[in-house]
Amino acid sequence: MESVQAIKQRFGIIGDDPKLNRAIEKAIQVSPTDISVLVTGESGVGKESIPKIIHSLSHRKHGKYIAVNCGAIPEGTIDSELFGHEKGAFTGATQTRSGYFEVADGGTIFLDEVGELPLPTQVRLLRVLENGEFIKVGSSKVQKTNVRIVAATNINMFESIKKEKFREDLYYRLSTVEIHLPPLRERKGDIHLLFRKFASDFALKYKMPTIRLEDDAVLLMQKYHWGGNIRQLRNIAEQISVLEQDRSINGKELKEYLPDMGSNLPAVISDKKKDSDFSNEREILYKVLFDMKNDLNDLKKLTLKLMQEGNSKEVRDENEGLIQKIYGNGDEDTEDFNVEDLDSDNLEVLQIPQQSSLSEYEPQQENLSEKDKYHFAEEIEEEETLSLQDKELELIKKSLERHNGKRKAAAEELGISERTLYRKIKQYNL
Repeated sequence: MESVQAIKQRFGIIGDDPKLNRAIEKAIQVSPTDISVLVTGESGVGKESIPKIIHSLSHRKHGKYIAVNCGAIPEGTIDSELFGHEKGAFTGATQTRSGYFEVADGGTIFLDEVGELPLPTQVRLLRVLENGEFIKVGSSKVQKTNVRIVAATNINMFESIKKEKFREDLYYRLSTVEIHLPPLRERKGDIHLLFRKFASDFALKYKMPTIRLEDDAVLLMQKYHWGGNIRQLRNIAEQISVLEQDRSINGKELKEYLPDMGSNLPAVISDKKKDSDFSNEREILYKVLFDMKNDLNDLKKLTLKLMQEGNSKEVRDENEGLIQKIYGNGDEDTEDFNVEDLDSDNLEVLQIPQQSSLSEYEPQQENLSEKDKYHFAEEIEEEETLSLQDKELELIKKSLERHNGKRKAAAEELGISERTLYRKIKQYNL
């Protein structure tokens, strides 16, 4: 059995962190068996190295090794990719195709991002794990396969199970042995080693001197959280190698390349902050709606005065403030305000037939019955804080009283059918 150090050299794994060494030890120990392995860890920690180690040290090393990124395959085609399909099974299936489980028979399949598998595919995968059987898409023939499955995920599987996005029974079949790779921020002693390796590789690639970090830059790297882990570190090493003229990098220069540490880079917004912003937007929306309701009430009051009094001069003098609030707030609007403009331009808004002056409207308001004036005034004066149900109940009561309990007449006034009114009467026990 090969040692951990030999495996590191063979697969180009950099670092001497105890957690990393433990993960490699577990991979070496399970390699001779056929048990399923689940590799966990954040994105960018190098999970793809573990299944390669397991395959190369197993008795299947001469068989095929196929790596499948489950998150990159569309949901509609993933069953076909994994298990194959028969000719004519779906539109575009012009010939029979073998899936990865058939091709890798006798070898190893690495299912990366296994947590992204759709639920129907999870059921098919569970059957393969239990008895090595699968059925091609569009076929009824059961086929056998002998593959070793190593899966990897960067999501919290227990959360996914709780949300019913991943089958619990499949999780326990996949994770017979679980190997966890630590994030880079927990391997502080390995960060500088990895950076030096990447800097050396890029110096050869771009034919330039190797980048070197000063002491303050090394300390800064060790304090940084490295959300993208090794992949992010490699990316930053390449950026610095290409962009910096000076081959010696201090902390100030390095800081410009580290996201949310440079002055010109956006900060990460937490979910709590997002929720807070949404709450503030909702409060602003409520305030706007409340102000609109108040403005509508003011407009009703002004309309009622115009209908009842009809004297434009008196209405203007008594309601000058209200008119200015509705039709203009600035000095330019109120300085040249003329009630004649209100008549010609805005009476349509008030739903009054357009006239050249309010005085010409006086004869028409005499045609309003006392009942209509009373009803209009009641609507304005009615308490606004009542719920919709209370308002509905109040309107039905008033209409029935006004028509001496005659449901047909009340229903016509309310604009509803007599049958609906009867149901409302029964609902409110009137």
